[in-house]
Amino acid sequence: MARGELRIFLGAAPGVGKTYTMLEEAHRRAERGTDVVVALVETHGRKHTQAMIADLDVVPRRTVEYRGAEFTEMDLDAVLARRPELAVVDELAHTNVPGSKHAKRWQDVDVLLDAGIDVLTTVNIQHLESLNDVVAQITGAQQRETVPDAVVRAAEQVELVDMTPEALRRRMAHGNIYQPEKIDAALGNYFRTGNLTALRELALLWLADKVEQQLDKYRADNRISATWETRERIVVALTGGPEGDTLIRRAARIAARDKGADLMAVHVTRNDGLAGADPAVLARQRVLVESLGGTYHQVVGADVPRALLDFAGAVNATQIVLGASSRGKLAQLFSAGVGVTTTAMSGSIDVHLVTHERAAQGRRARRLPAALSRRRRIAGLLTALLGLPALTALLEVGPSLSLINDILLFLAAVIGVALIGGLWPALFAAVAGSLLLNWFFTPPFGRFTIAEGDNLLALAIFVVVALAVSWVVDTAARKTRQAAAASADAQTLATVAGSVLRGERPLMALLERLRETFTLDSVTLLDHGTVAAHVGEACTVARDADVEVKVDDDMTMLLRGRPLEASDRRIVEAFAAQATVALRQERLAAEAAAAKPLAEADRMRTALLAAVSHDLRTPLASAKAAVASLRSEEVDFGEEDRRELLATADESLDRLVRLVTNLLDMSRLQAGALGVNAVDLGAEDAVPRALDELGPDGRKVAVHIPDDLPPVRADPGLLEQILINLVANALRYSPPAQPPAITASTLANTLELRIIDHGPGIPEDRWDDVFLPFQRLGDRDNHTGVGLGLALSRGLTEAMGGTLVPDHTPGGGLTMILTLPTGRTA
Repeated sequence: MARGELRIFLGAAPGVGKTYTMLEEAHRRAERGTDVVVALVETHGRKHTQAMIADLDVVPRRTVEYRGAEFTEMDLDAVLARRPELAVVDELAHTNVPGSKHAKRWQDVDVLLDAGIDVLTTVNIQHLESLNDVVAQITGAQQRETVPDAVVRAAEQVELVDMTPEALRRRMAHGNIYQPEKIDAALGNYFRTGNLTALRELALLWLADKVEQQLDKYRADNRISATWETRERIVVALTGGPEGDTLIRRAARIAARDKGADLMAVHVTRNDGLAGADPAVLARQRVLVESLGGTYHQVVGADVPRALLDFAGAVNATQIVLGASSRGKLAQLFSAGVGVTTTAMSGSIDVHLVTHERAAQGRRARRLPAALSRRRRIAGLLTALLGLPALTALLEVGPSLSLINDILLFLAAVIGVALIGGLWPALFAAVAGSLLLNWFFTPPFGRFTIAEGDNLLALAIFVVVALAVSWVVDTAARKTRQAAAASADAQTLATVAGSVLRGERPLMALLERLRETFTLDSVTLLDHGTVAAHVGEACTVARDADVEVKVDDDMTMLLRGRPLEASDRRIVEAFAAQATVALRQERLAAEAAAAKPLAEADRMRTALLAAVSHDLRTPLASAKAAVASLRSEEVDFGEEDRRELLATADESLDRLVRLVTNLLDMSRLQAGALGVNAVDLGAEDAVPRALDELGPDGRKVAVHIPDDLPPVRADPGLLEQILINLVANALRYSPPAQPPAITASTLANTLELRIIDHGPGIPEDRWDDVFLPFQRLGDRDNHTGVGLGLALSRGLTEAMGGTLVPDHTPGGGLTMILTLPTGRTA
């Protein structure tokens, strides 16, 4: 059976019209003869959406009971039994009620797809798992319901349902999204223009990435290698030279001209394992690329132009930025160079050759390290000094041989010297051997002249072969040493990377590993001359250090313990560059940590203003209306009406007083300015006073407090406020037939007050959420308070040295356990 196709309607925010557009598509498919059913659609009371369902076949929902309350969910089994061609399932990220077959709705949809049923569904950008933290940072609201990105990316079609922020806010203001009492808070909080603009950009960028993936797959499936200029992608080639900074900045300026262009830097490493570019320079250039919004890549290849173009083709690059050749004019006569070769082979990719300070100046001669050790070079020279005379004497006293045989024996001697001592001893042996052959074995003997042309040719071939063999042996030895050094450097850098990744503080791990690797006494990182980090005794002055490594204009690393060889210094420079990056990352993390409380305070102030703007207005409006009615001379109210209006004003003002008191106390708690006057207080006195403050509702609460309980050590006013908040919350959620109850008991030197309700309860994984300010789990209306009650109650309890924790009520519901220290001693 073929798997069904998934089509997702993606939106930047609620209300953009995802569900309506999805139902329009369902109607189009039904009109074409497709068997369509509505498995689940959330209308949220929107009449236009409800009208779209009227003509479609709807599968009834199943009812699920959880913690004494009833909820409805999609009836997956009924949809499977109905076996339509197309099922409409709204809100893909929805979390199912506990006890359902699957935890998430997207898992139900996956079952439908496996059954061969096509599915239309909706999702908002804030529900994608990868963007959850980003959306929370933008909007200040954490999304609890998420769907894995892989589920959405696997859909055959993702259609963006778009709307400008201004149009969406107009829809909100007209009451087409939320109920009227929620509009003000929504427009001032989540639906601010800035939030909606950012969410819209996230949706557009995410969809653009998916389209790019589909394009890459299409090109790969159809083996299309030509560049398609759907988006500017600039590749800058780095050699590890100082000109790389100029190239990176030039490429960044090119990328900045086109919104959404990608910047990629690539370095081609030789595939023979030999050391090439300076790792410290590449490390610094990698930091520069990433600071400009680009990415760094490294590829391996023997042919640099070919490897560069292969990489550019793989990423669908449109432009390549190269540095003008730094080789001299003579060298360019023998080889065209990477830039010219790449340009000739680039095809449809544009190539920019950027000039720089070192262009056409010729490469600076670099002193190559000796291929062999000093001891072996001396041994080779002694072999030539002793061996060639000995060979000459042996040929003089031995049987006479032809000149060709003499030359072969001397050639063998030169090769032996080359194997022992390398190039220079072999060159000496070749010259000395040719002179000995000319003097002793080439007529006329005893003179440095050659009478016969054949003998001249033989000696010339001898010299050429001897020099060639010496050069090959020396080159092989040098490459062997370079490969060994490169392997050692790579091993060192790999070890360093491992230690940094495993360490909690990468910077200190890096410095410690550097000191251990090179057996140093101390390593110090200076920032503008000030010690930023160090291991061992800090070194603050360059003259006191054995090695000074300049990272950039601001950062310097000082090493003390011993001087380093030139080859070791290259690795140390790479360490220093990475240490600088680690230091800056630690500072950014510290700044982010310092800014987090400020951001949290700002988020709380924003939420407070959004909530209070409505919640203060409601009781004020009620009180004002009642007082205005009483003062009116146009209506003659009876005594009963006057009492009712006065009661309304009194109740509204009481609500206002409680709200303002909570806000002020929460503000004092956060500022650490809340005063606590703890005295010995009996629970049997505190509880009735709190219930009296709740008015008639407080008389519904059942109280079971033993008479022999010890007093608690608490502030009477704060304890009363805590009990009022807890009992009011319990009354709000308790069914009329099962009012809340309060019980008390002692445990060790504490007294436990349990406020018990039999309402729907709260899932255990969300217990901590109820103590966050401005949270009302399960309470969808915005006219019952700003959600400070439990947050404030816990804060006040902890200020008095107690605890407040939730627990399950047997049979369903929530129990809040208030624990306070007793007044008696142990």
